[in-house]
Amino acid sequence: MDSVMVSDDYFTPREHKFIHDYCLRCNYSYGEVDNDNTPPTGLVHEIPPTHEIYPLIEMRIKKSMAEDAPKYNLYRMYVNCFAPSENPYFHTDGKEGDLTFLYYPNTEWEVDDGGETQIYVGDIIQGYPPIPNRMVLFDASLLHRATCFRDKYRFTIAVKYQLLDK
Repeated sequence: MDSVMVSDDYFTPREHKFIHDYCLRCNYSYGEVDNDNTPPTGLVHEIPPTHEIYPLIEMRIKKSMAEDAPKYNLYRMYVNCFAPSENPYFHTDGKEGDLTFLYYPNTEWEVDDGGETQIYVGDIIQGYPPIPNRMVLFDASLLHRATCFRDKYRFTIAVKYQLLDK
Protein backbone atom coordinates (compact mmCIF):
# COMPACT_ATOMS: atom_id res chain seq x y z
CA MET A 1 0.00 0.00 0.00
CA ASP A 2 1.58 3.24 -1.15
CA SER A 3 -0.49 5.84 0.63
CA VAL A 4 -2.92 6.61 3.39
CA MET A 5 -6.56 6.21 2.39
CA VAL A 6 -9.30 8.29 4.02
CA SER A 7 -13.03 7.53 3.86
CA ASP A 8 -15.54 9.96 5.34
CA ASP A 9 -19.14 9.12 6.33
CA TYR A 10 -17.97 5.53 6.68
CA PHE A 11 -21.00 4.27 8.60
CA THR A 12 -24.62 5.36 8.46
CA PRO A 13 -25.56 8.04 11.03
CA ARG A 14 -27.36 5.42 13.10
CA GLU A 15 -24.35 3.05 13.06
CA HIS A 16 -22.01 5.93 13.87
CA LYS A 17 -24.11 6.83 16.94
CA PHE A 18 -24.21 3.17 18.00
CA ILE A 19 -20.40 2.93 17.78
CA HIS A 20 -19.92 6.24 19.59
CA ASP A 21 -22.26 5.19 22.42
CA TYR A 22 -20.40 1.87 22.69
CA CYS A 23 -17.09 3.72 23.18
CA LEU A 24 -18.63 5.82 25.95
CA ARG A 25 -20.05 2.80 27.81
CA CYS A 26 -17.42 0.07 27.52
CA ASN A 27 -14.92 -0.83 30.25
CA TYR A 28 -11.29 0.17 29.78
CA SER A 29 -8.00 -1.12 31.12
CA TYR A 30 -4.99 1.06 31.73
CA GLY A 31 -2.42 1.38 29.04
CA GLU A 32 -1.49 0.25 25.61
CA VAL A 33 2.21 -0.55 25.24
CA ASP A 34 3.27 0.23 21.69
CA ASN A 35 7.02 -0.38 22.02
CA ASP A 36 9.22 -2.38 24.39
CA ASN A 37 11.08 0.79 25.38
CA THR A 38 8.09 3.07 26.12
CA PRO A 39 5.64 3.13 29.04
CA PRO A 40 1.94 2.43 28.56
CA THR A 41 -0.34 5.28 27.51
CA GLY A 42 -4.07 5.78 27.45
CA LEU A 43 -6.79 3.28 28.12
CA VAL A 44 -7.77 0.32 25.97
CA HIS A 45 -10.86 -1.84 25.51
CA GLU A 46 -10.67 -5.06 23.50
CA ILE A 47 -13.87 -5.43 21.46
CA PRO A 48 -15.11 -8.99 21.90
CA PRO A 49 -15.99 -10.84 18.67
CA THR A 50 -19.29 -11.80 20.31
CA HIS A 51 -20.49 -8.19 20.59
CA GLU A 52 -22.66 -6.96 17.70
CA ILE A 53 -20.32 -4.02 17.04
CA TYR A 54 -17.53 -6.42 15.97
CA PRO A 55 -19.23 -7.91 12.87
CA LEU A 56 -20.67 -4.49 11.98
CA ILE A 57 -17.16 -3.05 11.73
CA GLU A 58 -15.59 -6.19 10.26
CA MET A 59 -18.18 -6.52 7.47
CA ARG A 60 -17.95 -2.85 6.49
CA ILE A 61 -14.16 -3.07 6.27
CA LYS A 62 -14.31 -6.30 4.26
CA LYS A 63 -16.74 -4.62 1.88
CA SER A 64 -14.31 -1.73 1.40
CA MET A 65 -11.43 -4.17 0.85
CA ALA A 66 -13.44 -5.92 -1.91
CA GLU A 67 -11.41 -8.64 -3.65
CA ASP A 68 -8.40 -8.10 -1.37
CA ALA A 69 -10.28 -9.18 1.79
CA PRO A 70 -9.35 -12.90 1.52
CA LYS A 71 -5.65 -11.96 1.58
CA TYR A 72 -5.92 -10.68 5.17
CA ASN A 73 -6.64 -12.01 8.64
CA LEU A 74 -8.32 -9.76 11.22
CA TYR A 75 -6.40 -10.31 14.44
CA ARG A 76 -7.36 -7.43 16.71
CA MET A 77 -10.14 -4.85 17.17
CA TYR A 78 -10.10 -2.45 20.11
CA VAL A 79 -10.90 1.05 21.35
CA ASN A 80 -8.14 3.45 22.37
CA CYS A 81 -9.03 6.22 24.80
CA PHE A 82 -6.69 9.14 25.49
CA ALA A 83 -7.24 11.86 28.07
CA PRO A 84 -6.44 15.50 27.36
CA SER A 85 -2.68 16.22 27.62
CA GLU A 86 -1.60 12.60 27.11
CA ASN A 87 1.35 12.19 24.77
CA PRO A 88 1.33 8.81 22.99
CA TYR A 89 4.47 7.54 21.31
CA PHE A 90 5.26 6.86 17.67
CA HIS A 91 5.05 3.15 16.85
CA THR A 92 4.28 0.65 14.11
CA ASP A 93 1.49 -1.93 14.18
CA GLY A 94 2.97 -4.69 12.04
CA LYS A 95 5.05 -5.70 9.08
CA GLU A 96 4.97 -4.13 5.64
CA GLY A 97 1.79 -5.25 3.88
CA ASP A 98 -0.23 -5.58 7.10
CA LEU A 99 -3.05 -3.05 7.45
CA THR A 100 -4.27 -0.70 10.17
CA PHE A 101 -7.75 0.81 10.05
CA LEU A 102 -8.51 3.69 12.44
CA TYR A 103 -12.08 4.84 12.95
CA TYR A 104 -13.04 8.11 14.67
CA PRO A 105 -16.36 7.67 16.51
CA ASN A 106 -16.43 11.18 18.00
CA THR A 107 -19.49 13.25 17.16
CA GLU A 108 -17.84 16.65 16.78
CA TRP A 109 -14.47 18.10 15.90
CA GLU A 110 -12.97 21.55 15.30
CA VAL A 111 -9.45 22.22 14.06
CA ASP A 112 -8.33 23.67 17.43
CA ASP A 113 -9.47 20.48 19.22
CA GLY A 114 -6.34 18.59 18.07
CA GLY A 115 -6.53 14.81 18.18
CA GLU A 116 -5.09 14.03 14.76
CA THR A 117 -3.30 10.82 13.89
CA GLN A 118 0.24 11.63 12.87
CA ILE A 119 2.04 9.43 10.35
CA TYR A 120 5.78 9.85 9.86
CA VAL A 121 6.76 9.35 6.21
CA GLY A 122 10.32 10.22 5.23
CA ASP A 123 11.10 13.48 6.98
CA ILE A 124 7.49 14.64 7.08
CA ILE A 125 4.81 14.15 9.72
CA GLN A 126 1.39 14.01 8.05
CA GLY A 127 -1.63 14.72 10.23
CA TYR A 128 -5.06 13.15 9.69
CA PRO A 129 -7.78 14.94 11.65
CA PRO A 130 -10.33 12.86 13.59
CA ILE A 131 -13.31 14.06 11.60
CA PRO A 132 -16.40 12.29 12.97
CA ASN A 133 -17.31 9.05 11.19
CA ARG A 134 -13.97 8.94 9.33
CA MET A 135 -11.97 5.78 8.61
CA VAL A 136 -8.24 6.00 7.88
CA LEU A 137 -6.36 3.05 6.35
CA PHE A 138 -2.59 2.70 6.10
CA ASP A 139 0.20 0.15 5.96
CA ALA A 140 0.80 -1.12 9.50
CA SER A 141 4.57 -0.69 9.10
CA LEU A 142 4.26 3.11 8.93
CA LEU A 143 5.45 4.94 12.02
CA HIS A 144 2.44 6.74 13.56
CA ARG A 145 0.87 8.01 16.77
CA ALA A 146 -2.31 9.48 18.16
CA THR A 147 -2.46 12.97 19.57
CA CYS A 148 -4.89 13.96 22.29
CA PHE A 149 -7.80 16.35 22.19
CA ARG A 150 -7.26 19.64 23.95
CA ASP A 151 -10.10 19.31 26.48
CA LYS A 152 -11.96 16.02 26.06
CA TYR A 153 -11.32 12.30 25.75
CA ARG A 154 -10.29 10.97 22.33
CA PHE A 155 -11.68 7.60 21.24
CA THR A 156 -10.38 5.69 18.24
CA ILE A 157 -11.28 2.21 17.11
CA ALA A 158 -8.24 0.36 15.79
CA VAL A 159 -8.68 -2.67 13.55
CA LYS A 160 -5.59 -4.64 12.57
CA TYR A 161 -5.12 -7.09 9.73
CA GLN A 162 -2.17 -9.34 8.90
CA LEU A 163 -1.35 -10.17 5.32
CA LEU A 164 -1.66 -13.93 4.91
CA ASP A 165 1.29 -15.87 3.54
CA LYS A 166 1.21 -16.36 -0.19
